[in-house]
Amino acid sequence: MIPFSILDLSLVGEGYSVSEALAQSARLAVKAEEQGYRRVWLAEHHGMPGIASAATAIVIGHIGAATSKIRIGSGGVMLPNHSPLVIAEQFGTLEALFPGRVDLGLGRAPGTDMRTAGALRRNLDAGAESFPHDILELQRLLGAPEPNQGLLAVPGMNTNVPIWLLGSSTYSAHLAAALGLPYAFASHFAPDMLMDAIAIYRERFQPSATLDKPHVTVGVMGVAAETDEEAERLFTSSQQQFVNLRKNIRNAFPAPLDSMEGFWTPMEKMSVEHTLRYAAVGSVATVEAKLREFLEETQADELIISMPVHDIEARLRSVEMFASLPMMEKQAA
Repeated sequence: MIPFSILDLSLVGEGYSVSEALAQSARLAVKAEEQGYRRVWLAEHHGMPGIASAATAIVIGHIGAATSKIRIGSGGVMLPNHSPLVIAEQFGTLEALFPGRVDLGLGRAPGTDMRTAGALRRNLDAGAESFPHDILELQRLLGAPEPNQGLLAVPGMNTNVPIWLLGSSTYSAHLAAALGLPYAFASHFAPDMLMDAIAIYRERFQPSATLDKPHVTVGVMGVAAETDEEAERLFTSSQQQFVNLRKNIRNAFPAPLDSMEGFWTPMEKMSVEHTLRYAAVGSVATVEAKLREFLEETQADELIISMPVHDIEARLRSVEMFASLPMMEKQAA
């Protein structure tokens, strides 16, 4: 048994407003807490009409206020977009508001297209190159001040907000291992390097003041419904979104289709199905079998599930169905 968590993108579905999407994120977090999930993380994306979590720390505060015990955090903050001091202040504030519940997951990508990334007003090349240094600076800013330390994060200092490294390549595995940090791999959209990245992280892990042994979280997409056919229909929303992203079409998160035939080309179908090959989609029995195989292969310590379902009621039902699986280690409500 391992803990299950939720990765939320604050999906703005066709026919919904941003306000409604953020309200749905709060409902999702409440349901996850009721069902015994360990964490709800929000992801930083910019310039995408289907995602409302660009101001990630603010949305984390929103779901923190709606819940009482579940851990909340970022999955992740794209650190090259920000100064470490700003992030330390934001997450130090969140820790003050929700003591003992906040996680800071960090990524190296911009979380958007390059034009938008440039408009975020950091030197992207320098930001990516200085990623390890920025992580160390964040740790210092969130820890106990050293004597005569000139730069202080207020709020932030002495909070020791847990830092996670997120990744979709082997770079982050090497870095997380060297720094002795917990590691989360984005196999829900970057499956090809999953096993190599996990192996590198475990083999090269150096114990730290933060962590004495490796901790691997793996991300999957998951859609559960009463039947395989209904779950597959709901999952067409995500399949459409991936096709659109490859064409640089930015729309609200699509409503499901009865069939993808006629929407995608054979080449697009092959590409999207390859990218989403670890997705657990189907009835409870089907997703249980899929996850058993996946967890046996990865030997993960934790599973974080993105549930890309257009209709909020169906999304909440999917949360309940995944929570019914016998391999889920439930947290106290």
